[in-house]
Amino acid sequence: MRLLVLGGTAFLGRHVTIAALDRGHEVATFTRGVSGDPPEGARALHGDRDDPDALPAALGEWRPDLVVDTSCRTRAAARNAAAALAGVSGYAFVSSLNAYRNWPPGPVGAEDGEPTWDTDDEDYGPDKAFAEREIGAAVGAGLLTARAGLVIGPYDYVYRLGWWLARVARGGRVVVPDEGMDQPIALVDARDLADWLVAMAESGQGGAVNATGPAGMTTLAGLLEVCREVTGGDAEWVRVPEADLEAAGVQPWQHLPLWLPRGTARTAWDVDTSRARELGLVTRPLAGSVADTWAWQQTDTRPRYSPLGLPAPGLPEDLEAALLAGR
Repeated sequence: MRLLVLGGTAFLGRHVTIAALDRGHEVATFTRGVSGDPPEGARALHGDRDDPDALPAALGEWRPDLVVDTSCRTRAAARNAAAALAGVSGYAFVSSLNAYRNWPPGPVGAEDGEPTWDTDDEDYGPDKAFAEREIGAAVGAGLLTARAGLVIGPYDYVYRLGWWLARVARGGRVVVPDEGMDQPIALVDARDLADWLVAMAESGQGGAVNATGPAGMTTLAGLLEVCREVTGGDAEWVRVPEADLEAAGVQPWQHLPLWLPRGTARTAWDVDTSRARELGLVTRPLAGSVADTWAWQQTDTRPRYSPLGLPAPGLPEDLEAALLAGR
């Protein structure tokens, strides 16, 4: 079938394109053209999603049967996709757990029992919830809304797991959050999510699904131990109390990626993913995901970034040195 990937050149979108090609589809990607070329075999279409004329012009006579949307970040992009793609038979839309009003801190139960944002605020969560409604009204029963959590794997330029891998590989004494080491974490490999998204679009499966790893699959300590094993580093964890981190200006999630404060951590990772499992979303072994990310990271030198305009994640060296002093 003809499958359009909105996105398709960076991280999840790239894996979606590969999965769709591997499953025998005729694939086109639609991007601004600034993040590189799509995988070999895909047709590259270019344009700005916020421009209502761009997608119809790029498509021309090529009309997709299926869509996987990995790149919708604005309300204009949602409106334009809804207007141009209403006739497709399957549309898998990558939303976010941020579409829920109460996440974070959560917890998040079954999808049909949790309220989503319905405000006019132009912010990440409300914008995702708006896109779900806008595209859903156009596509109907064939829209799958995948409310994604933490996604990892090769081509992850956002550099959350990547920063930890690089820092652990460098070795020595490494600042870690004392109370945060036993916080549970759930995550999903981009390749597993991508293959599942394509399968859902193929089947015309609709509805909302919490698309992340199972609750309790690992902890921050467990993930960092895997990083140490994969990189072969001699990192020594220096556990710094949360109060000291906060007093020093260490920002959760930004300076120490994946760390959330005690009041948020336990409930934020408690997400019901039973429907995703019933629909076939798998979770490969964590060690494989981390090892593959590290292997890719050592060969790819392109800049790391935040998709929300923040600096690349990681603890500045001078701040780490100050925290380590006297410990």
